[in-house]
Amino acid sequence: MGGIFGVGNVLAYASEDDGTHLELPEIYIRAVNPGYTVDGKSNVGELIEISRKNSDALISLAGMAVSYTNSRGNSSILFEFPEHSFLTGENLLLRLASSPDSELANVNYKTTIAITAGKISLIKGEEILDEVCWSGKDGCYKAFDSKKPTTLVRNLETLEFEHVANYEPVYEEDNYKVEAIDDDGEGQVTESQCKNLRFSEILSYYETLKSEQFIEFYNAGSEQILMDGCKIRYKNKNYELTGILKAEGYYAYYPSEFSLTKNPANANTLEIIDTTGEVVDKLVYPNGQRKGTTYAWIGYDEKGEEIWRVTYAPTPGTENNYQEFKTCEAGKVINEATGNCVKVTTLTEKVCKEGYYLNILTGRCKKYEEKSEKTCKEGYYLNPETNRCRKIVENDGADYSLKPENYEESSSFVGLYAVLGVIGAGLLYMIYEFRKEILKLLKRVFRLSR
Repeated sequence: MGGIFGVGNVLAYASEDDGTHLELPEIYIRAVNPGYTVDGKSNVGELIEISRKNSDALISLAGMAVSYTNSRGNSSILFEFPEHSFLTGENLLLRLASSPDSELANVNYKTTIAITAGKISLIKGEEILDEVCWSGKDGCYKAFDSKKPTTLVRNLETLEFEHVANYEPVYEEDNYKVEAIDDDGEGQVTESQCKNLRFSEILSYYETLKSEQFIEFYNAGSEQILMDGCKIRYKNKNYELTGILKAEGYYAYYPSEFSLTKNPANANTLEIIDTTGEVVDKLVYPNGQRKGTTYAWIGYDEKGEEIWRVTYAPTPGTENNYQEFKTCEAGKVINEATGNCVKVTTLTEKVCKEGYYLNILTGRCKKYEEKSEKTCKEGYYLNPETNRCRKIVENDGADYSLKPENYEESSSFVGLYAVLGVIGAGLLYMIYEFRKEILKLLKRVFRLSR
């Protein structure tokens, strides 16, 4: 199968069968990996590797970009190289920002690429310098297999791409640089210094004044960050950051040149821009912001994805704390069904019918357990083993304590004996009263039987 690639602005298919001879462009796509889920971590290994033929001189990357086209044909720019950026070595490594290996890259991008189908293009303006696609259809290489992780790597002899297992990309920190031009037009190399800066918390829905709004940053690295030169981008405008943020520290930034939308109808986006012009982190805060809350990062899930929540415990400049419900004033409790604070006295005024009790947190009547519902009338007690009422029999003896007696069972036997006694007494009385008649009857029966 032939792979799509281009020389200049001419696209062609390289094929072993048709004998077509094409040369690589000066800068070309070397390898692509869509990332896999390994040991519960997602996007493991995701990367795009770009290489060049001639490593003897600097190659300007200004105006170039890496784009991704999904299976539906929708294209987006993964990374656009800024002005005065250069490839100084042989290889340039790009990785997904949320990948576990994101730090081992010259630049990061934000949108993950798919396993089943897609296309990566290296472009400059409207010109396609090189590209590779995978899906197994329409001349594209076969799709990636999530059960058998591979990297699509270009064979430099055949110029075809091949699925390679356990591919190790080349990463050298000095292979990429951006030069800032001073007032005299002199070039000056600008190093990345905001790479480990991350969004951590945001308060947009202020209670009284706009000055309450803040954006919190977190230093995810092991060294302090000089934020001078780092920028925050909001609604297509950049705003300068200043100060020093210690390793694994938090910093609350209170914007004065702009205001955040309190509760956007559509999600709002903020970006952190490095001194190199690279986007190092992106925050999208959605609709659903409320007074007294912040939108905060509270950790990672089992797949390694960031978890963000609306919390009622703002912590500007310190480690975040997730609190699901607001704190109620004295005399009130939270109603979890509505999220509102309600008076305890209001709830306790509610009367539940016999056999039910009031749950003051939910304001609802709840049924007691079966055994605790039954009560016995005066003079009886509840047998815990049988859950039946038994009569308490008093003892007249001063030296003996009161002893409970099985009321139902003893009363039954006493009644039976009384009935039998009455019947027996009646029979004896009848035999005595009619003894003469009974004797005559017996003699007559005896004679007849003879």
